[in-house]
Amino acid sequence: MPLISVIIPLYNKEKFIANTLKSVLSQTFYDFEVIVIDDGSTDKSAKIVNEFNDERIQFIYKENEGVSATRNLGIEKATGKYITFLDADDIWKIDFLEEMTSLIASFPEEKVFSAAIEIEIGKRVFPAEYSISKDKNPQIINYFEGSLLHTAICTCSAVFEKSVFETAGNFDISLKTEEDIDLWIRIGLQYPIVFTWKIGVRYVHDDKGLSSLKNTVLKTDFSKYSELAKTNLELEKFLDMNRYSFALKSKLAGEINGFEKFKSKINLKNLNSKQRFLLSLPSFVLRKLFALKLFLQKKNIRLSAFK
Repeated sequence: MPLISVIIPLYNKEKFIANTLKSVLSQTFYDFEVIVIDDGSTDKSAKIVNEFNDERIQFIYKENEGVSATRNLGIEKATGKYITFLDADDIWKIDFLEEMTSLIASFPEEKVFSAAIEIEIGKRVFPAEYSISKDKNPQIINYFEGSLLHTAICTCSAVFEKSVFETAGNFDISLKTEEDIDLWIRIGLQYPIVFTWKIGVRYVHDDKGLSSLKNTVLKTDFSKYSELAKTNLELEKFLDMNRYSFALKSKLAGEINGFEKFKSKINLKNLNSKQRFLLSLPSFVLRKLFALKLFLQKKNIRLSAFK
């Protein structure tokens, strides 16, 4: 059996899947299987995958059910001791799996391992920011403390012992948004994270500016974790930072009811003065600032008050 199972959910990614698979098959670490699960694609994605002649690739086609059900099927089919995910349009660094197996060897008692990512917006590439000290690398962190700026577990940059899913559960198929963060919360409540600042993956941001927000429908406010948050201050602050982010997105998209829903659940003491100020701004001012933020990101300058 392979050491690592690589799960790739696939849905209409004919323009990207070849490069994604090449980034896996060119890894400097070899002991892995690749499980590509086509979630009912209607383009040439399946044809492209089946053109790869590598015995490590297993291709599964099923009817469309969504990414959570697709990843869960991958977990079920995986034969490796460790599981990692890669979206069909993201690219691993050539030594990502080698770095992860090095962490596994260095921290044999741990079960969750994660690498920093870099983000591509337009023609600019910059590293993600984390609320994690750079004094030591790699290091064992609390997921919630390390994820106040950017999640310390990204779907495409983490490796999990398979037993983690037996304990924490799989992706919640009832959630249409933030299903990954929901699982990371459950994992973070039970496991520390081994984190390395060495960048393992490039996430390509589909930059459509303000227009993309109009299609954003956020249906979760993490209410099911409210009781736990009363006695877990790290979790409470993490949830509030996400609610703050969702509140801003809702106001930017003109979803005032959504804005009020998220804002009402925030303990404002967990926000800094700049963040509280942004929440108070009218939508039209916020949109101008958001457009400025996107412009500055392309110039490699970021506004830290925006999560």
